[in-house]
Amino acid sequence: MDGLLSTFLFYRRYKTIANNDLMINEKIRDKEVRVIGTEGEQLGIMSSAEALDLAREAQLDLVKISPKANPPVVKIIDYGKYRYEQKRREKENKKKQASSELKEIRMSPNIEANDLNTKSNAARKFLTRGDKVKVTLRFRGREMSHMNQSRHILDDFAETLEDISAVEKPAKTEGRSISLILAPKR
Repeated sequence: MDGLLSTFLFYRRYKTIANNDLMINEKIRDKEVRVIGTEGEQLGIMSSAEALDLAREAQLDLVKISPKANPPVVKIIDYGKYRYEQKRREKENKKKQASSELKEIRMSPNIEANDLNTKSNAARKFLTRGDKVKVTLRFRGREMSHMNQSRHILDDFAETLEDISAVEKPAKTEGRSISLILAPKR
């Protein structure tokens, strides 16, 4: 009864794990494979059926880790533990990546000097944190007829922040607005 139960659990585990990208257990259909043991030792070249028997004896999984090699390389490991460690490594690598967001600052063409200073201070804060800043000048109604005369507002804004930023994308008209993107200097 115990052998039947372990076989059932083995097959059930095989079916749930088989959805992932690595080939494991019966999915390995190569005639000959190079087998690596549980401690990383070379067990030699053997048929995939023999390798699967070795994995079953150890109550572990047979995983194809290098399918392009000749013959393919398989390893006897606990697949659940392997996947867990792989996900943990991916999380660590993701933490180490520097992520920068794109923050947006919106203004109207008839902005006052104090409001412009407040907006530039906010942009300075975003840039020092390493984020990119999209500065958008929005036009409504009659303001649309004076779009080109208001472009200097964006140029002045970029000029006030040129000590810590560089213009990544110059001012460009997009429908009812003009926007430019500032990136922090490295």
